[in-house]
Amino acid sequence: MTSSIRRLIKVCYLLAFIIVAYWVLWFAHRSLVATETTKVYVNFEQAFPLADGFIVVLLLLSAWALRRRSSLAVLFLLLGAGSGFYLGGMDVLFDLEHGIWLKGANGIIELCINIATFAAAASLARFTWRARRELDSDAASTAPSAK
Repeated sequence: MTSSIRRLIKVCYLLAFIIVAYWVLWFAHRSLVATETTKVYVNFEQAFPLADGFIVVLLLLSAWALRRRSSLAVLFLLLGAGSGFYLGGMDVLFDLEHGIWLKGANGIIELCINIATFAAAASLARFTWRARRELDSDAASTAPSAK
């Protein structure tokens, strides 16, 4: 296993941890991460845990597949990246329509979350696409031969 694959496994775990930590803060101490307290904002944000949970599952499956040198890593990583782009797009559009980024320190945190979401999705997609042959060849070289 190459050092870049080991790093990617760590990145998958780190991203999953960050997403889970955000939602723990949201439900335990919302004022640390919430930009507003309006019903529209809270309802919008509370629509994300299931989708973010899906991304966490994809990240954990990606790490698992990478450790096993399974070609499924390509699938899970690309699904996770695509999900990140989709959720990032929804979040950015809501934030722009409601002026969220202009609402103090938590607005800046929201902007940073949006930037980080797109950066992580783009990085995962780029790395996966560039390493897809290596990931597939790792899987092929470790697969039992059919005799």
